[in-house]
Amino acid sequence: MKNIHPDILSRFDNILKLRKLPFLLHSDYRKWLRYFLDFQSKCSQPGERSVQVRLFSEKLRSKGQTEAQVRQAADAVSLFFTSQQKAPVAHSSTRSGAVPDTVVQGVAEQPCTRVPDLPPAVKESGMICEPPGPPVPDGHSWRRKGRFDDWRCLRKTDHPAWDAIIASLADEIKTRHYSRKTLQHYANWTRKYQSYLLHKDPSSLSPRDVKNYLTYLAVNCKVSSSTQNLAFNALLFLYRHVLKKDFGDHKDIPRAKRSTYVPVVLSREEVQEILARLGQPYHLIAKLQYGCGLRCFEAVKVRVKDFNFDAGLLTIKGKGGKSRVVPIPNKMMPELLAQMTFVKKLHADDLASGYAGVFLEDQLEKKYPNAVREFQWQWFFPQASLTVAAISGEKRRYHVHDSRFQDAMYLAVRKAQLTKRVTTHTFRHSFATHLLQANYDIRTIQTLLGHADVRTTMIYTHCVPSKTLKEIRSPLDF
Repeated sequence: MKNIHPDILSRFDNILKLRKLPFLLHSDYRKWLRYFLDFQSKCSQPGERSVQVRLFSEKLRSKGQTEAQVRQAADAVSLFFTSQQKAPVAHSSTRSGAVPDTVVQGVAEQPCTRVPDLPPAVKESGMICEPPGPPVPDGHSWRRKGRFDDWRCLRKTDHPAWDAIIASLADEIKTRHYSRKTLQHYANWTRKYQSYLLHKDPSSLSPRDVKNYLTYLAVNCKVSSSTQNLAFNALLFLYRHVLKKDFGDHKDIPRAKRSTYVPVVLSREEVQEILARLGQPYHLIAKLQYGCGLRCFEAVKVRVKDFNFDAGLLTIKGKGGKSRVVPIPNKMMPELLAQMTFVKKLHADDLASGYAGVFLEDQLEKKYPNAVREFQWQWFFPQASLTVAAISGEKRRYHVHDSRFQDAMYLAVRKAQLTKRVTTHTFRHSFATHLLQANYDIRTIQTLLGHADVRTTMIYTHCVPSKTLKEIRSPLDF
């Protein structure tokens, strides 16, 4: 079969991306393009492109291709002709400072709609989030602005049977109240499994298919242990709860063992170096994360009602909807009270401008209809921009997006010129390690971190060298 010239393939792939074609269909479109170029090289074709498409379609029908496949092939050829006219150029609207109105679509909320009539308190105060880099309309990190849609796995394709499987998978995950990231990862691995099996009929899947795929990941793809185990768990959930089929024993599959992971921990001086290079509100978010040992999403999703300043306690809703209570650092009290005053002023301005309220999880809005506008339910770290709800069209306020906080942290670490690989989660590791160095009980640290198993907390014992290890001298020092 005719090989495609790299330049032609590159322009064709750019067209597919600009048309926002689902990533899973790219291989099919490239296949039709190869067929068409092979067809052109063997048959003398007239100059009219429409005639070429028609003759190519008739050839596919004579080969037993379905009408859906013929239409897809014709679309691929049309895109090929488009790519030959001129090199596709990315639209400037996605790179410029103007951010178009967006809506919250399906599972992936997109809290970055820019609203021109912001209250003066938002524009003048430094206590509210503004993107550290170029504004991105989809709410994702500016360092990932060229990346494809993370939720493409839930889109409809030309394989209705697999689309039904994905829909059932989403229903099962939502029924169990698993997180959105669990849905994203499990759906992604299901789509990858579908692609590996060449869109095989789901009703004919067997445990042998799972074994072949997991072996392929381990031997051919050389994936990491965590990636292989995630794929295993996703397919196990697929077979047990969606397909209702026997998953098999799979004891002979080479399962990757988790390597001994030692978390990256910052010294107190390094923590201060990073905090000094963070602007508001990221400085306060990072300080709260380090002071209370919070995860990134836990820090940005704090609400006004979660603070009990009289008792000096903060209620955190963590993974799996599990709540815990942590002490508020005394040194942060003035800053937190100042932020509370700012949020109160912003909320009053929002109510005066007639905004619809904040976003609430699950069915809380139906249970408490007035909660969206009540002060205690407001985000403690509000986003500067408003989000337009897809169904109602109402303008609502979201919290600081975690990707914005991660971007600000990334820039601060680069400015500090640290030699360690630092992320937002490093502050949580540093919190636990510094408590351990201060001789706090491991069970107490487990409670503060919200770990279900103390073995998860025990990993921080590797970050604190023992006295014997400190006393060992290298032969170079003899």
